[in-house]
Amino acid sequence: MDVTYEEFVDSRLAALARYAVILTGDRETAQDLVQETMVRVQLNWRKVSRADLPERYVKRMMANLYVDWQRGPWWRRVRLRGDADETVPVPGDIADGTADRDLLWGVLAGLPRQQRAALVLRYYEDLPDAEIAEALGCSVGTARGYISRALSTLRARLTSRALVTEGMR
Repeated sequence: MDVTYEEFVDSRLAALARYAVILTGDRETAQDLVQETMVRVQLNWRKVSRADLPERYVKRMMANLYVDWQRGPWWRRVRLRGDADETVPVPGDIADGTADRDLLWGVLAGLPRQQRAALVLRYYEDLPDAEIAEALGCSVGTARGYISRALSTLRARLTSRALVTEGMR
């Protein structure tokens, strides 16, 4: 039985929105990403619905669009937020857990889009290297490199922030 676009959206939109938030790290950007992706999905529904796994096809479209936004206009890259240093928790603050999450989101947001997308595809979508490479349109070695560099960057930045935080206590 063929699924209509409307049925697909009704059943998968919430999951796609969660995926977009993880991918972008920002609810507003995620909403824009989902909206633009779903317009493209609707325009190409015949092709999407014929895919073996339509949801995976849509997620690939979303990841590609997110990576392509890096090449877009400068105003898409401007963030109206404080510096990441403002997220360092105050000693004894009861909101340490929230501050830690904010710190992690801030560090993730600082990664290049390809690296962030590779991490999301690996650890959120649990895809193997070959499928990550296919989704990002690169070689398997390049996909592994994105993941490796992203994890190294995360370790370094989180370790340096932890040392700063420890020094404050």
